[in-house]
Amino acid sequence: MKAYQRLLNYVKIHTTSDENSTTVPTTQRQFDLAKVLVEEMKNLGIADARMEDNCYVYGTIPATPGYEDKPGIGFIAHIDTAPDFCGENVNPQIYENYDGDEVTLGTSGKALTLDKFPHLKSLKGRTLITTDGTTLLGADDKAGVAEIMTLAERLLQGDMPHGKVCIGFTPDEEVGSGAAEFDIPGFGAKYAYTVDGGCENEIVYENFNACGAEFEVNGFNIHPGESKNRMINAALVAMEINSMLPSAETPAHTDMYEGFFHLTDMQGTVESAKLQYIVRDHSSEHFECRQEMLRHIEKIINEKYGKGTAKLTIRQQYRNMAEVLAPCMHLVDNAKEAIRELGMEPDVSPIRGGTDGAQLSFRGLPCPNLGTGGYAFHGPYEHITAEGMDLVVEILLGIVKRYAR
Repeated sequence: MKAYQRLLNYVKIHTTSDENSTTVPTTQRQFDLAKVLVEEMKNLGIADARMEDNCYVYGTIPATPGYEDKPGIGFIAHIDTAPDFCGENVNPQIYENYDGDEVTLGTSGKALTLDKFPHLKSLKGRTLITTDGTTLLGADDKAGVAEIMTLAERLLQGDMPHGKVCIGFTPDEEVGSGAAEFDIPGFGAKYAYTVDGGCENEIVYENFNACGAEFEVNGFNIHPGESKNRMINAALVAMEINSMLPSAETPAHTDMYEGFFHLTDMQGTVESAKLQYIVRDHSSEHFECRQEMLRHIEKIINEKYGKGTAKLTIRQQYRNMAEVLAPCMHLVDNAKEAIRELGMEPDVSPIRGGTDGAQLSFRGLPCPNLGTGGYAFHGPYEHITAEGMDLVVEILLGIVKRYAR
């Protein structure tokens, strides 16, 4: 079966995670896809395919006889989709021999346009898969899941010698906890790759340091006719807090290695207000400075309006995996060779986000990230091509081949 055919099956299963949930997984619906994958793996011949109680899925393809001494290599993808946009009732649209021009997304009024997505021209002649404009597609990361499953089928039904290949599928990556309970010893690989990126020739081994930050503001509400020098308007204080951050350091004004403060949600009344941010920076030193800036703002506000007016909570999320991957650059080099073997030039660039691989690397499983062939994740403009997915499968096979040497 082709990877894109698996994708079309998987995206029909609703697996959106929930950032407000405290359970593992954060949504029970993720088990629906996990169960399908275990059954499919067993049907392919993966005898130890299993799902843990926390919705993590594992399986092993044993080494070809005579290759047992080769390093075990793993491939990991996540089964949840992002809570940013509707992930239910996904209705993929398929355009064979795509003409490279604008694509209308069903009757939603939305379209993939060349001014917003200039790379569309490079996809001309391929089989393009899009949404109908009312949901996300779910290629992030069901494309990665499909490509790894197709790799498994190719290895099990082919005659290419290989070392041990370990497969892992995680829940809750989109809410930052996908690697938290991943069983690294049980997984069985010394090195691994997450398959959770963009274009098919992408390799990522540098990512943001990341945290979430929340300001809770407590106001003092009194009748406006009697409020002089007494009222503290929490909504106005919240606006003041945001104004104290550098206005040019937002996602809309930064690129590549430049960090940012991103206001993701705000709510407020005279009585109380709340600001929620994500904070990102590739440099660990700059990242610490950003957090110190937030703490300083909290201090200034409380000095100005009174103790307890502002309460800052910072939640650490993930760190830049470059520092722990430095001794394992063979992972990047082998991926580059596999990509070049297919006539492409590797696209090695820092990711302005994070993956399960970042957390896994710090937990002792060096794990750079590879592309899936998809674009515009987390929304109605998400799209991918069947041919791009085929290329990813070939890249994974090329990596397995190199570790069998």
